Amino acid sequence: MQTTPLSPDDPTEIGGFELLGRIGQGGMGQVYLGESPGGEAAAVKVIKPMVVDSTARLRFAQEIDILKTVWGARVAQFLDADAEAEQPWLATEYVEGPDLGRFVTTHGPLPALLVPALGATLAEGLAYVHRQGLLHRDLKPANILLGPNGPKIIDFGLAVFAESNVSLTAANTVVGTPSCMPPEQANGEKPLTGAVDVYALGTVLLYAATGHLPYHANNIHALFHMVTDPATRPDLTGAPTELLPLLTTMLAHRAEDRPALTDVVRQCRALVEAQGLKLAQARRRLTTYTSTPPQDFLLAPPAAGATPTHVPTVIDRDPAAVETMPATPPPGEAPAVPSAPTEPAPTTRLQPPPLPSDPFPGDGPAPSAPQQPEARPPRPGTRSLRHSAQARRTAQQLRDAYAARAPF
Repeated sequence: MQTTPLSPDDPTEIGGFELLGRIGQGGMGQVYLGESPGGEAAAVKVIKPMVVDSTARLRFAQEIDILKTVWGARVAQFLDADAEAEQPWLATEYVEGPDLGRFVTTHGPLPALLVPALGATLAEGLAYVHRQGLLHRDLKPANILLGPNGPKIIDFGLAVFAESNVSLTAANTVVGTPSCMPPEQANGEKPLTGAVDVYALGTVLLYAATGHLPYHANNIHALFHMVTDPATRPDLTGAPTELLPLLTTMLAHRAEDRPALTDVVRQCRALVEAQGLKLAQARRRLTTYTSTPPQDFLLAPPAAGATPTHVPTVIDRDPAAVETMPATPPPGEAPAVPSAPTEPAPTTRLQPPPLPSDPFPGDGPAPSAPQQPEARPPRPGTRSLRHSAQARRTAQQLRDAYAARAPF
């Protein structure tokens, strides 16, 4: 999630959580990055004072009750809440990473291999939610966070219990995101079924693969007409050929023509295995790809006259493979770079990160992607944080001391 500084009107603490910055906002509330007294990061949603009325409190209390009920590895977990506070608030697990919409906008669509991995992961997560009797009803790219442990589903503010006809929504009002909702939801039909989330997941996967949603219009009325018109087919332009059958069925106009979530998982698995990988391998590639995008601040040239403490010599996607050397050589050594000033290299924006090789080679077929080159060892005479002579001497001293005292 991208964080911006607090404004002068923002609270600095609520419910025991220290508020550190803004994450995002919606029509009813503001979401902050918070920290518990014990140092736990949290996403803290606070209802705006101008919309705190009895209906808003009831809706917020319903969201809290649902989050207390729902569980699963793909859901941002409930931490604490108070719907009766002067400013109602809700704290959930903080997922460090961009949402899918922001990631695709910045880095482009996902590689074709990673889309079914995303589909299987989210479909399995939604299946857990459905087994608890809940429907999300507002699945969209902005509600999928790409965290360091894989994608997570957020924002259950519009979630309802399946088979429910009870709603806090005004009559003749449709809730949700029109470009991601199925025809029956756009028509205001009740009760809804799990097929609404299957359709919405189809729009998410289409967006992940192409960067666009199934319907586009200049105004909301035209968009609703396209979504609800059986003769208007979703735009699947740019989708990989192998994904078309799955996307077509997930975006079927009639709810009964869409696959169950278990079928979505099965088809996604088949697509991955057809590429010679196990699904678990593809999921790890997805997490690596989306959690370590290029960062512009790493590419900017240093400021004139600035002397960095360390100059990186090897940069690898695995933090354990990063080695650094002191910017100033030890006494008696000639500097490794010319002393004359040079023109700084222009800042360059990287393309999306390359598809990573699988970090666990022992659990299935070897990936077809080319192997990354091995890290270049440091030059003789330079010190490495991981391979310094001092570290080796210290380790040997500890081993000798232990051997001297060992009972065997």
